[in-house]
Amino acid sequence: MAWNEPGNNGKNNDPWKQGGRNQGPPDLDEVLRNLSKKLGGIFGGNNNSSPSESNGGAAGLVFVLLALALVWAGSGIYTIKESERALVLRLGQYSHEEMPGLRWKPTFIDEVIKVDVSSVETLKTDGFMLTQDQNLVRVTFEVQYRIADPRLYKFSVTDADNSLRQATDAALRYVVGHSLMDDVLTKGRELVRQNTRVELENIIKPYNLGLQIVDVNFRDARPPEEVKDSFDDAIAAQEDEQRYIQEAQAYARAKEPEARGRVNRVMQEAEAYKQQSQLKAQGEVARFEKLLPEYIASPQVTRERLYLETMEQVYGNTSKVLVDVKNGNNMMYLPLDKMMNQSGSAASASQTSAEPRMVLPESQTDVRSSSPRPDSGRGGRGN
Repeated sequence: MAWNEPGNNGKNNDPWKQGGRNQGPPDLDEVLRNLSKKLGGIFGGNNNSSPSESNGGAAGLVFVLLALALVWAGSGIYTIKESERALVLRLGQYSHEEMPGLRWKPTFIDEVIKVDVSSVETLKTDGFMLTQDQNLVRVTFEVQYRIADPRLYKFSVTDADNSLRQATDAALRYVVGHSLMDDVLTKGRELVRQNTRVELENIIKPYNLGLQIVDVNFRDARPPEEVKDSFDDAIAAQEDEQRYIQEAQAYARAKEPEARGRVNRVMQEAEAYKQQSQLKAQGEVARFEKLLPEYIASPQVTRERLYLETMEQVYGNTSKVLVDVKNGNNMMYLPLDKMMNQSGSAASASQTSAEPRMVLPESQTDVRSSSPRPDSGRGGRGN
């Protein structure tokens, strides 16, 4: 049975009232009234108002103040991404820089400016520019950059991106103005790109833009439309020239080993001929040294033998045939076909075309052979 139901024999079974005292939890309205009384005593209150009215107004004011305090505290919570940095301005003046993570700021006192420091931005500039040889070219150039120092990027200049664009245009015009048109359009584009990057970095360095140049790209360079066809022909001719030069260099690289091989072969043949000649000369010297004692012993016999050996060697390489008819036997068989084959293998093509002749020492007349037969051949008869 509950403590407050009838039939409880008049006993007070309320657990919060023991010994005639109220030991239960305090009433919220009473707490608010007490707080409002204290605040009214501090800030001053209307003594003519009734206690109930003054207590209710003070409680509402405190509740509103607490709610506003909670809203104000919650509005200062913010998050910084991993790719961002936060610049904190306290009462409009730079205070410090916050790193990525969950952060809190006092609203209406601090202002937070988030800056992305990881993404790479692209800036493009183009226009007609005057070259060193007084020609106009239309150049398209791109610069890739990122933010390296957020504080300098935001507070060093009014607009860092616009300042970088103007510096890029100035650097590009300076480099193009000191270059020839052919270099800008064809073979010198890489040099123009490198010089433009160096010049751009030198221009923006004193301004402390807080930017870092990642890369520069030379996108396009072309002449005005009125003379575009002529310049296209000139560029095609230059490309053909480079192609011909490369083909000639490839041909030279292919022929050079062959020429070196022929040179080495000729040198080796010359060295072999030299050694052969030296050995032959040494053999001749040795042979004559051996003949010398024989010549001293019998000079006449040695001279005749040397003469016969020499004549045998000489007549063995000629196509003429000498026939001695003094002995009365003027009919003899001449193997002209074999002699022609031997002479043809030893002589050149022009010498093989010459007709063999038979010389008779008595009449000193030449007997020419005409198409010798392979089975037999006869010489002329001397008178």
